[in-house]
Amino acid sequence: MSIKRSLVILALIGSLGANAQVTLSLPRNLPAAYEKGTRTATGEPGSKYWQNTATYNLEINFNPDTRLLTGKVDIDYVNNSPNTLQQIVFKLYPNIYKKGSMRMMQVKPADITNGVHISSFQFNNTTIDSNRLQIDGTNMSVPVTTLAPGGTMHFSIQYVYTLNKTSHIRTGEIEPGADFIAYFFPRIAVYDDIDGWNMEPYLGPQEFYNDFGNFNAAITVPGNYVVWATGDLANCNDVLNETYCQRLRTAEQQDGVVDIIDSADLKQKNITKSNAFNTWKFSANNVTDFAFAVSDHYLWRSSSVEVDAATKRRTRVDAVFNPAHRDYYEVVDFNRKTVWAMSHVFPHWPFPYSHETIFDGLDQMEYPMMVNDNPLESRTETIELVDHEVFHTMFPFYMGINETKYAWMDEGWATIGEWIISSIIDTSLKDDYGVHGYERAAGTETDASISTLSTQMNGTNYFINSYPKPGLGYLYVKDMLGDTLFTKALHYYIQQWQGKHPIPFDFFNCMNTGSGKNLNWFWKRWFIDGGVPDLTLKVKKQTGYKITVECTGHKPVPVDVTLTYGDGSKETIHRSIGIWEKANTISFVIPEKKVLKSVLLGSTYVPDVNRKDNMWNNK
Repeated sequence: MSIKRSLVILALIGSLGANAQVTLSLPRNLPAAYEKGTRTATGEPGSKYWQNTATYNLEINFNPDTRLLTGKVDIDYVNNSPNTLQQIVFKLYPNIYKKGSMRMMQVKPADITNGVHISSFQFNNTTIDSNRLQIDGTNMSVPVTTLAPGGTMHFSIQYVYTLNKTSHIRTGEIEPGADFIAYFFPRIAVYDDIDGWNMEPYLGPQEFYNDFGNFNAAITVPGNYVVWATGDLANCNDVLNETYCQRLRTAEQQDGVVDIIDSADLKQKNITKSNAFNTWKFSANNVTDFAFAVSDHYLWRSSSVEVDAATKRRTRVDAVFNPAHRDYYEVVDFNRKTVWAMSHVFPHWPFPYSHETIFDGLDQMEYPMMVNDNPLESRTETIELVDHEVFHTMFPFYMGINETKYAWMDEGWATIGEWIISSIIDTSLKDDYGVHGYERAAGTETDASISTLSTQMNGTNYFINSYPKPGLGYLYVKDMLGDTLFTKALHYYIQQWQGKHPIPFDFFNCMNTGSGKNLNWFWKRWFIDGGVPDLTLKVKKQTGYKITVECTGHKPVPVDVTLTYGDGSKETIHRSIGIWEKANTISFVIPEKKVLKSVLLGSTYVPDVNRKDNMWNNK
């Protein structure tokens, strides 16, 4: 229980500052966006905000035995920028496996290939000779006739590459008869108002930045394979026998779990249409990526959940897995509870997509409507992995985050989402993923500012500044504002930037505007400045007990004090980070109604680099 306010005298001691007037200094390349009117100082997109888009029509042939992927992609690219484009930059992500490419993740020699081979490249019916394609690792620059503002250019590309067998960097063969295929087609890089063309190479640790587009995919595989993918299956009756289409329709309309493919079905081998090859067609609109997975021996469990009380819209949730992986039998339930919690608790925003499919793979990676998750022995770890990856649906996909530069803008949200939702799925869980890791590294040479670009970090530095440290920052603001005002501010940010490309200052400014409070003092100290979380406890026995807490480190963290009395009873005091806006010391006076045995400073989500001064015992 909390101590009643009447029992505590709170005094603020220390230097007061005009922190409410703190302004955030912009890197000197960013003011141009404000001057051009593409972004605003209050956080909203400017009146001249723009972003380019494309429609992708994909024709894919994939042979699981040879792992050969042969594809054709037709792209209609729209230049919404105010600039005339004389080259178009493409991303060839499979080239991370290409001989000679730069990479920061290990690839076994057997997986080194010749990369993506472009057999034919056309724009507006003009053929470009392959020697004019300037391929450098995962980037391909193509000179074209000028593409004027507002203009559209059509590309038709035929290509082939071999999917990796091992060295599983988010994609590849999982086992014979099961593959997760991502980043499998040439796509046009983002051209935006901040950097122009996104020329950052894909090296492995840093993730992705893609424009929103529409995808229509026709995926041809051997007849006994089932395909799962981003988007909606458009031709169920052409590829699955009616029993399975009916089960799928049932799952989409009910809370209970439907075994769309069970072990008996696998034995009967009558799941797909009895053709040598089947072509599966999917469509997805206004998404940043498209991925698919195939298997000839996986189970498929499915359910659905109402995500929007106003419209009664439902989202289907799937678990697709090897029958030998026992942890996966509960994954459909964890998936369902995560989607429900996201829609109705945190961030309390209707899940935006028609399905969320978790596929039994060899990684821990998210895609629009798809997740590639490895099996785990621990039920707790399985829950935490599921809700973390599914939470990414909002950040980066719905919000269009540049993960390559600003990993904290999506991984930090997935981390706080994991902390909150894990205990909803299982009330016995106390998920503190990454908190102790941050405490150990805080202030060391492996620590940096959260706002450091992700391209400039790796290892421990990348992890703590992408996952736990920003997650804690979001959690502290939520605690300070309270759930209602925090949700209002977060929804304001989502409303302004869903389907667009926010940068960090758009987030900071939207939260300020949405909450009606200037939070710059905290954004600066937690996200931009250096420093460490460090609170110091002092207790002095006088008329009652005077408990003093000093913010010794520069990072503001909540104050959680646990009082233990001689009779074994306990009481707690909690103060949000708001107390540190204008002070660096606070004191509580506890009336001496009974003997105070000990005082402990700290809690699960409050890292502290020096815990030796966080405990007082009454001797």
